[in-house]
Amino acid sequence: MDLRIDQPLWLLLFVPILLYFSWTWKKDKKVFRREGKVVFFIRIVAVFCLVLGLTNPYLLLPIKEEQVLFLVDRSASVQGTDQQVAEWIEKSLTSRKDTQLVGVYTFAEDFQTEVALTKGEVNLPVFTPMRASGNTDIARALQLSTGIVEPNKATRIILFSDGLETSGSVADELMKIAGGNITIDVVQLERIASEDVAITSFETPPVAFEGEQQQLNVQLESTNDTKGELLLYQNDQIISREHVSLEKGTNSFTFRNSSTGEGLLKYEVQIIVPGDELIENNKLTSVTNVESSPKVLVVTQDGKHSNIPTVIDQAAIQTDVIDATALPFDLSNYLAYDAIVFDNVPGHEVGEQKMMVIEQAVKNFGVGFMMVGGENSFGLGGYFKTPIEKLLPVEMEIKGKHQLPTLGLVIVMDRSGSMSGSKFDYAKEAAARSVEMLREGDTLGFIAFDDRPWEIIEPAPLSNKEEALDTILSVGVGGGTEIYPGLALAYERLAPLKLQRKHVILLTDGQSYKNSDYQTLIEEGAKDNITISTVAVGQDADRALLESLAEMGAGTFYDVADESTIPAIMATETAMISRTYIEDNPFYPIIYGDPTWTSLFAEGVPQMNAYIATTPKQMASVIAESEKEDPVLAEWMYGLGRTIAFTSDSTGEWSGDFARWKNWGDFWNTAVSRLLPAYSEVPFTIQKANDGSYTVIDPSGKSSFIEVAAVNEKGVELPVTSEPIAPGKSRVTVESEPGLVFFRVSNEQDAVYQAGMSIPYSEEYKLQKPNTGKLELIASRTGGKMLKDASEAFRPIHLVSSEKQPIQQKLILTAILLFFIDITIRRFGFRRLLAPLYRTKKESLETVTATSNVEKLVKEKKKR
Repeated sequence: MDLRIDQPLWLLLFVPILLYFSWTWKKDKKVFRREGKVVFFIRIVAVFCLVLGLTNPYLLLPIKEEQVLFLVDRSASVQGTDQQVAEWIEKSLTSRKDTQLVGVYTFAEDFQTEVALTKGEVNLPVFTPMRASGNTDIARALQLSTGIVEPNKATRIILFSDGLETSGSVADELMKIAGGNITIDVVQLERIASEDVAITSFETPPVAFEGEQQQLNVQLESTNDTKGELLLYQNDQIISREHVSLEKGTNSFTFRNSSTGEGLLKYEVQIIVPGDELIENNKLTSVTNVESSPKVLVVTQDGKHSNIPTVIDQAAIQTDVIDATALPFDLSNYLAYDAIVFDNVPGHEVGEQKMMVIEQAVKNFGVGFMMVGGENSFGLGGYFKTPIEKLLPVEMEIKGKHQLPTLGLVIVMDRSGSMSGSKFDYAKEAAARSVEMLREGDTLGFIAFDDRPWEIIEPAPLSNKEEALDTILSVGVGGGTEIYPGLALAYERLAPLKLQRKHVILLTDGQSYKNSDYQTLIEEGAKDNITISTVAVGQDADRALLESLAEMGAGTFYDVADESTIPAIMATETAMISRTYIEDNPFYPIIYGDPTWTSLFAEGVPQMNAYIATTPKQMASVIAESEKEDPVLAEWMYGLGRTIAFTSDSTGEWSGDFARWKNWGDFWNTAVSRLLPAYSEVPFTIQKANDGSYTVIDPSGKSSFIEVAAVNEKGVELPVTSEPIAPGKSRVTVESEPGLVFFRVSNEQDAVYQAGMSIPYSEEYKLQKPNTGKLELIASRTGGKMLKDASEAFRPIHLVSSEKQPIQQKLILTAILLFFIDITIRRFGFRRLLAPLYRTKKESLETVTATSNVEKLVKEKKKR
C-alpha cells in the first residue's frame, strides 16, 4: 500500500499554518487549561486533514491479477502460419497462473476477437477468416488492444507478426504505449515456404510519340526454378504472349512495342505459372502518354454510316468510328480520345455503366462530348435521368411549350424468382424512371406477375408521383412465370379509357407454362388503340413470342443482353408515347452568341427541316434556336470538358439545307475544335513516395494551390486527401484498390494535366523477409523481449499493478467532524459535557456507601 497525492502545491499551506499554531502556543500555553490544550490539538489535526484532503490524496492498493493478450498477425505476408501460432499459444497456456486473464485477437487490415479477455478456461477455436488480409496495420491493432485491457492491471501483449506493416505507423503508436502499464513481447513469424512468382516491377516510358518504339521492362521474383507464360496487354488487347523460363531469384525481361494508339495507353503485364501460391502479385499495370494529333471517337447505331468523319478535316483530326454496342467499359479506352460524338445513338445500346465512365472522362479529364440528333437520340433515345443527360447542356424533358397527347401507360413486369438480383433492381429503376417522365394527370398502371398477376397500381390519373415510386420500388420477387394473365389484365384495364394514346410495356426474362391466345387479345386491343412493346431480358426469355407480340401490337421489341440498358429502354418507350418530341416543320434557326459560331453564318442561315425538342439548362449557351425557342445548338462546360447538343441530324434528312451549305464542313470542324481539351504542356509532375502517397509539383512555381481529382478504371471518383507542403507542391493520398488510377491536376491559372498512375498490389504479396528490426524495436521500446520458448509467455510481469483508492472525502469528513468537536468543547466545556458522567458516578458511590452501612448494622444486630 502506498500514499500518493495529485496536487502537492496545496502542502505549502502548512508553512503559514504551522507558523500560526506555533505563535498561538507560545503566546497562550501558560493560560491554557487542560481542555484548551485538547481543543488546540484537535484543531491542528482537523486543519491537517483538511489541507491533506485538498491535495487529492489516494492509496495505491496492490492488484494480483495480470492480463496477457495474444495478438496474431494474419495478413497475406504470413499466410499459412495459423496452425503454427495456435499450437504455440496452446503450449504456452500450460504455464498460465490462476491470477492471469487471457485473450486472443487477430488482425490484418481489420481487427477481430477470437477469445475475449477472460479469467476462465481458454479453448482456442479455429481462427475465423479475415475479411481483408491485403494490408497489415500493426499500429491500429496495438491501439485497439490497449483499449480492451484494464489500464490499472499489469499487461503483456504477445505480438505474432513478421513486422511488415503496410498501413499506419507502429513507431507513432509505441510513443503512446511506452512508459505505461503494458509490455509487448514479440514472436517472429515467417510465411510458410511455398512456390510463388511475383512481378515486382513494370516500367514503360511516361511519354512517347505515336509510332515510336517503346521499351517495356518487366522484373519478376521467383522462389524456385520454374516455367510460365508472360502476357502483355495494351488497352486490354493482348499484344504479346511468351513462354519463359524463370530462375530462382530475380528475372528480367524486355519488350519493344510501337504504339498504334494515342493519348493515355494502358499497358498490363501478367505472369501465369501452374501451382503459383499467390495470384495477387502476378499482374502490374503502367501508363504511357502518347502524343499525336487530336483524335475523335464517333459512335453510331448498328454499324450505320456516319457523315461526320467525311466532312471534318481528316488531315488535322483523326477519327475512329465504333458501334454503340462495342463501346468499352474502362476509362483508359476513352482517355485515348480528345472528344466523343454520339451520332443518333439510342441509350439502351450504350448502357448506364458506360455512360457513367464517359461522364467521368468529360468531367474530370476534359474529354469533349457531343450528341447529334435523330429519331434515336436525346429524349427519344432514352437518355432521361442518365449520366449523359447530366453532362449535356439540355434536358430531355419538354417543359411547358408543347401540346401533349393524353396518355395511358401500363407496365407489366415479371417478378418471378428468376428475376432476383440486379436484373430486378434495374427493372424497378426503369419503371420508376418511366413514372418520373409522366405528367400529372397521365394514366399509370403497374402489374407485376409470377404465376398469377398482381395489380400493384390500378390504372388511374397520376396524382402523387412519390407514392407511385415508393410502391413500385417496394415490390419483391417470387413464384413462377405466366405472362398471359398479367397482359390480359393490362388490356382489360386500358380498353374502356378515353385517351389519345394507350400503351403497354411488357418486361420478362422467362417463358409461359401455358399456351394462350395472344393474337386475339392484341387484335381486340388494337381496336381500342392499345399498342404494346416488349423487353426480353436474359437468355431464357421467349424471344419469338415477345417479338411477335410487339409486331402485332405496333410496338418495338428489345432484346437485352446488358441489364443496365433496361432503364434507357423504358425511358425511350415512355418518351415515344408520352411526348411529341420531333418538330418537323421547316424553319430558319436564330443564331446567337460566340463569334466562333456566328462568323459561320455571315452570309445567311440555311433552312432546317426538323429537330428533337429539348429544354436548355440554366447555365447553357444557346447558339441556335428554333422559332419555338427550342435549342438546336447549345454548349456549356461540364467540369473540365465542353459538351455540345445538336438536336438536328448529320444526314441532311432533318438538317435540310444545312447539309448542302458550303460551310457544312466548317460547322463540324468548329464543333470538334470546341470539344478538344485545352491541356497545357505537362505543367505538373507526379512522383510516387515510398509510403504510397504521391507528390504533385508545379515546376514553374506559378501555382498557389493545386487541386487533384482521381478516378479509377470503372469511372468511380476516388477519395483524395491533399496536404499542401509548399506553394505549388502537395502530398496526395488516394484510397484505391490495385490497378490503374487517373489523376486530373489543375491550379488557379486553369492549367490542367491528366496522368495515369498504376496502383500496385499490396506490399503483403511481395516476396520479402520479416522485418526483424521493427519487431525488436517494438519489444525494446515497451520493455518486452523477442520470445522463442512458449513457456515464457506467462513469466512474471515486472510492472506495478495497483488499484487507486481515493481518500479525499474521508479526510474532509474527518476534518469537519473534528471542527464540530472543537466548537462543542469550546461552547460547553469539559465540565458541562462530562457532568452526566460525574453525576452517575456520584450516585453509584452513594449507593455503595449506603449498602455498606446497612450491612454493618445487620452484622451488629446478629452479634447481639
